[in-house]
Amino acid sequence: MFSGKTVRLSAEAGIPRAASILRSGGTVAFPTETVYGLGANALDHAAVAKIFEAKKRPGWDPLIVHIGNREMLDRVAIVSTRARSLIETFWPGPLTLLLPRTAAVPDTVTAGRMRVGVRMPGHPLALSLIRAAGVPVAAPSANLFGRISPTTAAHVLEDLDGRIDAVLDGGPTTVGVESTVLDVDAMVIYRPGAITPEMIAAVAGDVTLFHAEPQDQSKPPESLPSPGVGMRHYAPKAKLVLVEVRPTVDPVYALNPAIERYESSTQHLGLMLPAGWDPSVAKYVFPWGPWGDNETLARRLFAGLRMLDEAGAKVIICPLPPPEGVGLALRDRLEKAARAK
Repeated sequence: MFSGKTVRLSAEAGIPRAASILRSGGTVAFPTETVYGLGANALDHAAVAKIFEAKKRPGWDPLIVHIGNREMLDRVAIVSTRARSLIETFWPGPLTLLLPRTAAVPDTVTAGRMRVGVRMPGHPLALSLIRAAGVPVAAPSANLFGRISPTTAAHVLEDLDGRIDAVLDGGPTTVGVESTVLDVDAMVIYRPGAITPEMIAAVAGDVTLFHAEPQDQSKPPESLPSPGVGMRHYAPKAKLVLVEVRPTVDPVYALNPAIERYESSTQHLGLMLPAGWDPSVAKYVFPWGPWGDNETLARRLFAGLRMLDEAGAKVIICPLPPPEGVGLALRDRLEKAARAK
């Protein structure tokens, strides 16, 4: 069904060819400020279907549409006054707004829902590509469904080489976790990200976080309102063990009980290790970043999980950052990644 290798295109020089592929109904992975997305023409049902096929993504899981200007936004969504104020403040940037869809958006994009997730990415290469293509671009993360999100072109090729037409290589992403997803009408955050509840509240009023119980993986959650809610996502092949770090506990010792539990059962123990913590306690260690610097931890999260997987770790132990600011996004991704299959 898939033939040939995926073409790796270099930054700005590759934009004309990547845009041509999108216009002709093909698939292109490209960098955004959050993670790499797998794009196709959002108004072309057959092109969007290729995203689901390449990712092995179930059809009940909707996609986010990326736009490059106001004209594209008006083609896919109906914009309220509140949405306009959020757009003026946070776009281009890592905020996805759930808005009423227009008739131009195929059911494949929204999985039949009446609202569509839309954002304008803040990465200059992404914006240049979308504007050059001249069409809104549906783009979930450019990885196999449920696996660790990609933050480099190499990560994309690890999962999708030969399954997509091209990847536009713009180097590592800067945010590292997917965009915040906000239902504008209900003022509910379905997925936390770099745009925090406090930032949104300052512009548009009170906002709440959605909480869902993990779904039975044998039953597609068609009724869920947003991509990835209540599901296992972002997951390494290794077993992921999360450790709560309480403010009253010395963080250097917080991981010891989990390490003692697993080091005797496996010689393949991996560790997402904050800066300054003892690196001698595990066979495989990823130097995660300064504890408390959630922006750095977010930027390096998925790269660290992939590195430990590739190194051969069978168990990965990771401390959970406090649920503050971008820490909410980190906890969301880690808790979903640690869920049982």
